[in-house]
Amino acid sequence: MTSNMSDVHEYYDYADLYSNEPARATVPPEEIILPCFPTASDKLYHTCIAALSLVVLLILAAFTKRKRLCPGFLKGVPGLLSPVNFLDHTQHKGLAGAVFGGLFCRLVVVVLAKNPLPFTEDPAPENKEYWKILALFYYPALYYPLLACGTLHSRVGYVLGSLLSWTHFGVLVWQKVDCPQTPEIYKFYSLLSSLPQIVCLAFLSFQYPLLLFKNSGTAGQTNTSEDLHSSYYKEYVKKILRKKVTKSSSSTFKPTIPSRISAALQSYIYTPEDGFRFPLKLVISAVVSIISVYQVMLLLVLLVIPTLQKVRGGVNEDIAFLLAGFNIILSENRAEVVEIVKYYLWTVEVCYISTVTLSGLVTLVMLMRSMVLHRSNLKGLYRGDIYSVYNRQRSIRPSRPAIVCWMGFTSYQAALVCIALLIQTLVFFICILWFVFLILIPILYGKNLILFRILKVMWPFWLMLCLVVIVQHVMAKFAFLKKDAGTRDLDNRQGLFLLTYLLFPVNVLVGVLLGVWRIVITGLFNIIHLGRLDISLLNRGVESFDPGYRCYVHYLKIEVSQSHPVMKAFCSVLLQPPASEGTAGQKMSVVEEGIQLVQQDKKQKMISNSRRARGRWWLVFTLVNNPSLVTSRKHFQAQSSEAFLNGTLNRTTKESGSEPEKTDTKSNDV
Repeated sequence: MTSNMSDVHEYYDYADLYSNEPARATVPPEEIILPCFPTASDKLYHTCIAALSLVVLLILAAFTKRKRLCPGFLKGVPGLLSPVNFLDHTQHKGLAGAVFGGLFCRLVVVVLAKNPLPFTEDPAPENKEYWKILALFYYPALYYPLLACGTLHSRVGYVLGSLLSWTHFGVLVWQKVDCPQTPEIYKFYSLLSSLPQIVCLAFLSFQYPLLLFKNSGTAGQTNTSEDLHSSYYKEYVKKILRKKVTKSSSSTFKPTIPSRISAALQSYIYTPEDGFRFPLKLVISAVVSIISVYQVMLLLVLLVIPTLQKVRGGVNEDIAFLLAGFNIILSENRAEVVEIVKYYLWTVEVCYISTVTLSGLVTLVMLMRSMVLHRSNLKGLYRGDIYSVYNRQRSIRPSRPAIVCWMGFTSYQAALVCIALLIQTLVFFICILWFVFLILIPILYGKNLILFRILKVMWPFWLMLCLVVIVQHVMAKFAFLKKDAGTRDLDNRQGLFLLTYLLFPVNVLVGVLLGVWRIVITGLFNIIHLGRLDISLLNRGVESFDPGYRCYVHYLKIEVSQSHPVMKAFCSVLLQPPASEGTAGQKMSVVEEGIQLVQQDKKQKMISNSRRARGRWWLVFTLVNNPSLVTSRKHFQAQSSEAFLNGTLNRTTKESGSEPEKTDTKSNDV
């Protein structure tokens, strides 16, 4: 008792306050990061780059002639250039992916920055949301010329694209070198969050000069015929029409466990396939999703880890009295209590970093698995297999919700990836903390064995449940199942009925455990797959109530109906003029014009009967191998929408239409 009183007296001794020696700080002072103002300020930079982008846009519009309007005046009036043809599978996908990646990085800055627009300084709190709304439209307009320069397919566009990309890249690097530390969130957060944007702009700065060097001979000429006249569509048709070699395999062969594991792992690894190219929007979605994973992981780490480090560095002997107030006594020695608390905080840091890393890896694996399933679904819909995506027959045609979902598919994918990563981090962090502090640390140090004490008290109950389950499996295999002439049947039915009745109460308790396990498995599955749009989180019959999956299937409608490789190959054949009428440079250019020419009334030319017969046979062969193209023919457009689904005759309509004919014939006979 005397020793305890002396310890308390020493702890509350204030003699040091009256000493002449200067007081020493127990905690190092916090580092203060002052606001940094780069030489090239954001306001000046954006004023200049906005003017430069407007000039580039006007030059691009001058080179984009709308030949349908005023064809006699300067070969058509200038028009607004489309940023990119999202339905073209043959164009360079890296340009669009880099621009969308840089635009997403700017979106992260807009959401977190105090000044959403660089033209404003410390806006009023009531007007901040309006500036954010304006910034959501400003940055897409700023990056619009950077993407449109690649659509022109000429030296002028590549020169302007090189100029813009070099300006964006140079000024951004200059600003980050000039001010690497900022007071927002973390001193290096601004630098680290801008790394993906720097990589995207560096790619554009390298790619535009490379395209200029490769297309040096096409000065002042647009090469927009790259889509239809690409060899990709013809090669795709040749591949699907090529006779497939079937590998003979014995029916008794059963894959081994290592082969099954290898096949399961390979199904999550995307490998390029010859003769197939992904749609542009899927490539953009993959790039933006990877950048979103990096941005969210960076934000999660820098928001929590520095705070935990400050808390761990500020722990002193006062923590022992704080814990004693909650009746938590870790040790009699206060110095040992400080070390224990610091060790626990360090363990929390390790668990959190491991959780964020695990969540990021799981999200990336799910994205790679999505790419594999995207290819499988597209190939299935190309050949008319609608049941690979839909649970019943659907018409693969454009519609109002399909167009809306196609427009927002990339944005929805990025948003869901961010939300899924946040939820995964929270759930995995709780699970890892539970495992470390209730199982791992008690086993290593032999203290705080709370969970093991509970299990020790209830061990007869858990042993009984395990034995009951084992007994049921053993009895089912050896007593209640028999083999006779290669078939299986029930045996000892009286014993089976008796055991079923006797084990009813125990199986109720087993059912409770099954229910808990089902909740855990269902929750983990939905959390892990939340960022994927290609699968539904609901049952097959109610998958239409899943908004993410419904958006995905509507997106596939637009891609398959407008970018079918066989349809484009067929249109390119139709648009090829005879050899005597012109050269390859005089061919029709745009895919939309080819599709309109197929659907419009055309004047039939005088051709020989043999050529007409050959063309009809080719048409029949194409439609038989691609039934989804049947509904695009003019003959079937006059039919009702219920008569044909993806080129397949609706049997219900046919049967209902044939019944009145039978009744009419009977009435005539009478």
